[in-house]
Amino acid sequence: MASIFVVEDDPDIADLIAHYLQKAGHAVKRLTSGTEVMPQLRAAPPDLVILDLMLPGMDGLLVCQAMRADATTASIPIIMLTARGDEADRIAGLELGADDYVTKPFSPREIVARVRAILRRTQGGGDSPPPPAPTSTRPLHHDATAMRIHCHGRALDLTAHEYKLLLVLLGQPGRVFTRDQLLDRAWDDPGAVTDRTIDAHVKSIRSKLRQCQPGAEDLIQTRRGLGYLVEF
Repeated sequence: MASIFVVEDDPDIADLIAHYLQKAGHAVKRLTSGTEVMPQLRAAPPDLVILDLMLPGMDGLLVCQAMRADATTASIPIIMLTARGDEADRIAGLELGADDYVTKPFSPREIVARVRAILRRTQGGGDSPPPPAPTSTRPLHHDATAMRIHCHGRALDLTAHEYKLLLVLLGQPGRVFTRDQLLDRAWDDPGAVTDRTIDAHVKSIRSKLRQCQPGAEDLIQTRRGLGYLVEF
């Protein structure tokens, strides 16, 4: 029997997944918000996490990134679950460390089969996902435990949205994110704001980076007509 966290805010979907996993002999704990995940994982690490991409509080990509950045949770297998079928989202999840990716609508038996396959590999001596390389030597460093981002060793005083936005960029240095992609990942309701909201938040983050250390604002680069990226 394995211990599995199902992180899904839709109660019908969560009930369906939990029912089939419990029939297969697993112990299931259900969470409905992304912000609940890390404290619960540290308190009682499960054998596997099924993680919805669209979650209130903190989306699945950010949760996945936070898990892989924390030594206590870095090796826990993750199955991403989402209604999105866009290739870029699948690739982003896998690049951040997800072990598998299931798109809604899905067969609950398929979920059970994928869980069984991953647990067979991880609990049977197969290779587990490696912990991420230390990032403390970088000019920007994410402290997943404290949920703070440091610039040259100093914690930045960021708002919740500034933190989420910078965390998205920091998760994939060198990748250009469009404004729409940043809105989608850093805002619970991206339709309630405009893409110019991103520009305003980037300007504020750059100001705080400059206050931390002159020149640090250049870590966030603009690609005209495309979007933004973090470049070390």
